Amino acid sequence: MRTYVPKGEEAEQLKHGDTWYVIDAAGQVLGRLATRVARVLIGKDKPNFTPFLDSGDHVVVINAGQIRLTGNKLEQKKYYRHSGYPGGLKEVPIKRLRANRADWIVREAVLGMLPKNKLRARRARKLRVYLDAKGLERHAGQKPQPLAL
Repeated sequence: MRTYVPKGEEAEQLKHGDTWYVIDAAGQVLGRLATRVARVLIGKDKPNFTPFLDSGDHVVVINAGQIRLTGNKLEQKKYYRHSGYPGGLKEVPIKRLRANRADWIVREAVLGMLPKNKLRARRARKLRVYLDAKGLERHAGQKPQPLAL
């Protein structure tokens, strides 16, 4: 089967993801939400998807502070970072992060599901995550459409 390659005007339209979607994360499971958002950012939902072009759309995630974690993740899951110095490993439990930086948790989950290639940074710029519904007011001019999960 041959790979579909858009040409001319169709390729130009793919470069500009003009559609904006809003997703309400209240009560959604983190991993399932992240996979759905990543698919929209990549553009896999579109019939003219091309792997080497950025054909994804913009996504605004609201109510990130109300995401759901399954199993014992609230007690067991930790995020790690290293300063580069000996003994510089820091670990932060997700329980503490969820109270202060739930938008960061959602963003990290989505970015972890994007392919690690040259298009990743461009796709990541199309993602906006807010703790509550007030963040949607900032994007009223783009007229985001609700996207059901």
